[in-house]
Amino acid sequence: MKVVTPKSFMYKGGERAVLLLHGFTGNTVDVKRLGKYLNDRGYTCYAPLYKGHGLTPEELIETNVEDWWQSVVEGYQFLKSQGYEQIAAVGLSLGGVFSLKLAYNFSVSGVVTMCSPMYQKKDEAMQKRVIDYASNYKKFEGKSEETIEAEMAEFQKVPMNNILTIRDFILDVQENLDQVFAPLFVAQGRLDHTINLESVNNIYNGVNSYEKELKWYEESGHIITLGPEREQLYEDIYEFLELL
Repeated sequence: MKVVTPKSFMYKGGERAVLLLHGFTGNTVDVKRLGKYLNDRGYTCYAPLYKGHGLTPEELIETNVEDWWQSVVEGYQFLKSQGYEQIAAVGLSLGGVFSLKLAYNFSVSGVVTMCSPMYQKKDEAMQKRVIDYASNYKKFEGKSEETIEAEMAEFQKVPMNNILTIRDFILDVQENLDQVFAPLFVAQGRLDHTINLESVNNIYNGVNSYEKELKWYEESGHIITLGPEREQLYEDIYEFLELL
């Protein structure tokens, strides 16, 4: 069975644009409902798919965090090239880290981080995440259990040094949080077991944004954009953007 590869998407709306950024091993589907919600309320929404994401696990591990960051920059520059001057960066997980980095490298009207890490887990945890991605991808391909087991045994022999560059990237962003001055909205799921929840306070207290807000979603996990409180999250993000 052929896997349908996710793609970048754009919903054209008004003059104000939102750059929607997905997380590590995720894809644009994770932010598509949010994009449609905001577009229905007048915003132009663009979500780039990072290099290597949505593809085979073998292709994913050939890329690194600088490649994904470049995809983000290209997404921002694409919106600029289309004439959008007011661009808000809204990111899930690692996408939120990218949003913060955008804020101190480019002009953004506002920043939203959702379940974004400031403390990277151990290498073993990162490798497990990639292995889980690989296993699930092969299941979606419709391969037999025997084939998956054999391919996974080979896959786990491949060095994942590229993936592990995420840690240094996040640390660099953490050290530059005081350069973020754009209005900020931090959203965090209380049931998120993927990141260190202290990241929330690190982001909120680390930036120099005059306008900033932190909200916990008590029933939500890591992929908060698709969780049980997603409609409330969408509304909160919309209300934040309307104040910019």
